[in-house]
Amino acid sequence: MKPAEFYMRDRALQPPAHHPGYKTSVPRSPRQALLTLQQTLSEITGPTFGHGDLGALDNDLTLNFAHGGLPVGERIIVHGHVLDENARPVPNTLVEVWQANASGRYRHKKDVYLGALDPNFGGCGRCLTDAEGYYFFRTVKPGPYPWLNYVNSWRPAHIHLSVFGTSFSQRLITQMYFEGDPLIPKCPIVQTIPDPQAVQRLIACLDLNTAVPMDCLAYKFDIVLRGRRSTLFENKLEGN
Repeated sequence: MKPAEFYMRDRALQPPAHHPGYKTSVPRSPRQALLTLQQTLSEITGPTFGHGDLGALDNDLTLNFAHGGLPVGERIIVHGHVLDENARPVPNTLVEVWQANASGRYRHKKDVYLGALDPNFGGCGRCLTDAEGYYFFRTVKPGPYPWLNYVNSWRPAHIHLSVFGTSFSQRLITQMYFEGDPLIPKCPIVQTIPDPQAVQRLIACLDLNTAVPMDCLAYKFDIVLRGRRSTLFENKLEGN
């Protein structure tokens, strides 16, 4: 037996590639209908990322770039599970994060926002999910920042996440927002998402049960990847 193909993507949940309210989508987006390609063994099997490539502090953004001090800002934990559409855990898969610092500035040469750079915060990390699909990061809550979409456009506080699924060719990139942020419904990027329930799935919930007293708050964010069809038999990609 070989692993089965993944379910088709539900395009009704995805934002359109061309959305005039999100101005940079206008020159970047295709003008023809998107094509769905047949999945092959390179999409439904490895290679994957190994434990030996991870460092001890890769998932602790409060320490992995520290130079004699701690980063400025609200300390938080971000955690959750990577699951598939069948509610099964996705174990041993690489989760990467990158984010702005507490002042809303990225450590990137093209970020010219006036927010201060933090000498003790690099803004990126990674981890592997465990056998139950669980992941965990310690970081500081990013700040919002302005951007050149239209006059007085601001991005809500957010963390970028990359998940590789069961092979490198399945990479998913998304953004996680924070419960209660008033900038979420005003963001032109969020407004491109047609389904209000899909927007809610991008918002991490405050999780006081995981918060550490006198240390940090916690936010829970589960990531759901496409699930597999029924088990593949006799090399039939459609399943049994």
